[in-house]
This record gives sequence, C-alpha cells and structure tokens, in this order.
Amino acid sequence: MEKHPMTLHGAERLRAELNELKSVKRPAVIAAISEARAHGDLKENAEYHAAREQQGFIEGRIKDIEAKLSHAQIIDVTQVNAGGKVIFGATVVLLDLNTDKEKTYQIVGVDEADLKHNKISVTSPVARALIGKSEGDEVALEAPGGTHEFEILEVRYE
Repeated sequence: MEKHPMTLHGAERLRAELNELKSVKRPAVIAAISEARAHGDLKENAEYHAAREQQGFIEGRIKDIEAKLSHAQIIDVTQVNAGGKVIFGATVVLLDLNTDKEKTYQIVGVDEADLKHNKISVTSPVARALIGKSEGDEVALEAPGGTHEFEILEVRYE
C-alpha cells in the first residue's frame, strides 16, 4: 500500500473535520431523518429525502477522510534536519527574477494544496524544481508562457 506525504498541520485539519462530522453532523442528520420519518409517508416527504441525501454526503466524506489518513505518511517538518535544503513541508521564499517579485510557497501533500494560501502540491512542477535546492540557488522552470527563473531567498521549516 502506497503512502502519501502529508504535513502534520494537514493531518490535524483532517482529524478535526472527521471529528466534527462524526460527533456533530452525523448525529444531527440522524435526528433529522428520525423527525422526518415521524411525519408519515416517506415517498412524498422532501425533508426525509433531503436528510438522507445529506447523510450520504457525510458518510462519503467520513470514508474519504479515513482513507486519506490511513494512507498518509505524516511528516513534521520541524523535526527533520534538512540542512537548509528544500524538502516536503518546507516554506520557501522565492524571488522571481523575471518580475523582481517575492513569492512564498509551502510544499504540501496533494490533498492539502491550496494556491489561495500559498500551499503547492509536492507533485507540482514548481515544487519538483525546488526539492533538494538550498538558499541562494537559482531555479529555472519551463512553463507554457516561457522560462521562469527564481532565486531561493529563504527556506523555513515551520
């Protein structure tokens, strides 16, 4: 069975969501189903059908999260001695040499990637180009819009 890397923070977020689903949302939807059943004929009971559909979504999400956690290799980047190199979980500050703008990314697992929060997947072209590099290194990345060159200004493990 193949393990997928996940940051400690990402695993904690999934565990919190799983706990919320199991301890709050699942009991609430069960109560809603019971209440809707009490109203009589289930064939024409929209509340019952809506609650059952919601229950299906909740149960599906619970199974999804449990599967992700069971296949996760949780990595606490603060406990890894990487010697200043870019590794999974590291936060990297880059200087785009084409635009002179700084960009900060954290390299995370596939399920944690979120560009709005500057978290890029370890499988992304940018992350693959950065892994193994150190502060001061320059990285060239081929993109559809042309070659982008970056200088690694800082590598943090937080």
